[in-house]
Amino acid sequence: MKSKMVKLAFLVMLIIGAGSIKASAQIYVSVHPAWHPIARPVAPSPRHVWVDEDWAWRGGRYVAIGGHWSLPPTPGYHWYAGRWGHDGHGDRWYPGRWGR
Repeated sequence: MKSKMVKLAFLVMLIIGAGSIKASAQIYVSVHPAWHPIARPVAPSPRHVWVDEDWAWRGGRYVAIGGHWSLPPTPGYHWYAGRWGHDGHGDRWYPGRWGR
């Protein structure tokens, strides 16, 4: 019984690890797409924070995902906008995130 539990725990860790590898895959392009800012509508409340447009990898290319107003997930959190980075492999999008 203990052997089966150890094998099951190992299998679960392996599956979780495989998912983490897939989620952290880095996608590079030789030239990043042009930014097309959208008109920012009026904020729903003074507490809302503008979350800039983001880029998502879809259909073999980066596509713009429109910006929106959002409430911070926790009081005191701020939105850190995404950015393009460049290294020897090409350009890569680092998505925006909430943080302190």
